[in-house]
Amino acid sequence: MTRSVIELPVTPDDRRIARLAALAIGLTLAEAAIPSPVPGVKPGLANIVILLVLLQVGWRAAAWVSALRVLAGGLLLGSLFAPGFWLSAAGALASLAILGLARFLPNRHFGPVSLSVLAAFGHIGGQLALAGWWLLPGAAVIKLLPVFAAAALIFGAVNGVIVARLLAGPASSGRQSGSCIPPSTP
Repeated sequence: MTRSVIELPVTPDDRRIARLAALAIGLTLAEAAIPSPVPGVKPGLANIVILLVLLQVGWRAAAWVSALRVLAGGLLLGSLFAPGFWLSAAGALASLAILGLARFLPNRHFGPVSLSVLAAFGHIGGQLALAGWWLLPGAAVIKLLPVFAAAALIFGAVNGVIVARLLAGPASSGRQSGSCIPPSTP
């Protein structure tokens, strides 16, 4: 008799990525509830988790967390495959591409804050590129650029400072310095 159930092995790394993706998804949902004076300008709280994953686990895990965040966020917010979903996906892809390239930059000059700012500019750049190609005339995108660039700089810097503080960790706790991501548990 053949089994009709397909069983995939689940590794401790799979569980860790799922937990981190759940945290990023939760931050995405919380952020969606925050009113914004400028449509499309958000602090990018989930990017804190993604940058932590990048710095502590690696680019591949960060890409998984980011992809799961975009897909589940779109599903839970009711925007799956709507224009907002594609803008989010374009921003996430551009941000991950920038972070992938930034891995080859010297660590002494590119820490959490500068990486976060680069990722924020990549994210908004990906979104504006898609919007300019698909939704808005080029002149409208150029008019939006200063507002979105300022937001990327500010929120990227703030998120980077948060990541740097999380990586430093409290000196008095028993936690190993620089380890914000819990170890895998079976």
